[in-house]
Amino acid sequence: MKLMVIGSGGREHALIRKLRENPAVTRIYALPGNGGMAPDAECVPISAEDLDGAAAFALRERVDFAVVAPDGPLCLGMVDRLEESGIPSFGPRKNAAVIEGSKLFAKELMRKYGIPTAEYRSFDRHEEALEYLRGVSFPRVVKADGLALGKGVRVCQTREEAEQAVRAMMEERIFGDSGNTVVVEECLAGPEVSVLCFTDGETLKPMVSAMDHKRALDGDLGLNTGGMGVVAPNPFYTPEIAGECMRTIFLPTVRAMKAEGRTFKGCLYFGLMLTADGPKVIEYNCRFGDPEAQAVLKLLESDLLDIMVAVREGTLARTPVEFSREHACCVIAASGGYPEAYETGFPVAVQNTGGAFIDYAGVKRGGDALYTAGGRVLSVTATAPTLPEAAGAAYQAMDGVHFEGMRFRRDIGKRAMEERV
Repeated sequence: MKLMVIGSGGREHALIRKLRENPAVTRIYALPGNGGMAPDAECVPISAEDLDGAAAFALRERVDFAVVAPDGPLCLGMVDRLEESGIPSFGPRKNAAVIEGSKLFAKELMRKYGIPTAEYRSFDRHEEALEYLRGVSFPRVVKADGLALGKGVRVCQTREEAEQAVRAMMEERIFGDSGNTVVVEECLAGPEVSVLCFTDGETLKPMVSAMDHKRALDGDLGLNTGGMGVVAPNPFYTPEIAGECMRTIFLPTVRAMKAEGRTFKGCLYFGLMLTADGPKVIEYNCRFGDPEAQAVLKLLESDLLDIMVAVREGTLARTPVEFSREHACCVIAASGGYPEAYETGFPVAVQNTGGAFIDYAGVKRGGDALYTAGGRVLSVTATAPTLPEAAGAAYQAMDGVHFEGMRFRRDIGKRAMEERV
């Protein structure tokens, strides 16, 4: 069986590793993939957002099943294009991927269907946004409406910070058209939880919960990034809270999307805040999170390809989705300066990582060597019976990773471990 995975990051590498476990899989193509994936997939130099190119390649190579992983191609309609070409695919269609592609759509959906979230206002003129900010209390959260590689959210402690964020998004256009509209929200407080869920539009089956670490620096300081590390499961996400989320957030969201004529089939990501008033939605993603996928998929015991096929065919209700009771810790090695300006082209050395998993992201191959080619270069993930053991193994493995300018957070899992004491 030939598979095609669209994307080039650590998430895609983790997906490919898991898909390879199915004995029916004979070949996996990664479009475009990266140099570090070479042992696990055949990389093809076709952009993840080249809909026609991907469809033509899949037909030419007689691909049996495609997995579209990143938000960009999903929101552009990659799944629609592949399915129209007769290629069975995992992921939501364009009209459902809008749940991530537009934060305003997501907020309006939650308001209409009574799904708990932060209060908000939206603006498509920066003068009106600035005027609104002069009359509210702080902190506030300013979000670019469209996709921004996980960097389009600013938590602003003061009015000056919020005004700067609005100007950067709407006037300076640091996120391009994604900042044409901004959403300004109240700032929720409490532990943050990521829950990825498989859904075929009717049935929803959650994966192991996770705790992402979005800020660039230790102590949750610095700018928001695409994610600097993650642990799973999240100790703040108790069975009682999980039950409440299923009743008030997860199933209502799936039903709301179906009622809107936007049936969601794929991986639906819920970014949650556990507030004093109960769990509330911070954000939706229309795909596996990165780096959540690197940790959560290491704990999946059921066959990933079987689950993905069931999601597409609408048979998830009778398909097992089981996870290990172990813990996972994933730490990102990033280029110096990320998420702002950084240099690339430095040799990457990886050795003596024990039993940890290395999922490559921002790398390119030159001969037999790998070189940095992005902000988040690779992730190191370890699993163990306890979180302290998993974190210890991940950081021990990180000692064997080297490239010029490398930096990583040294406190991934610290808050989770404190909660368990």
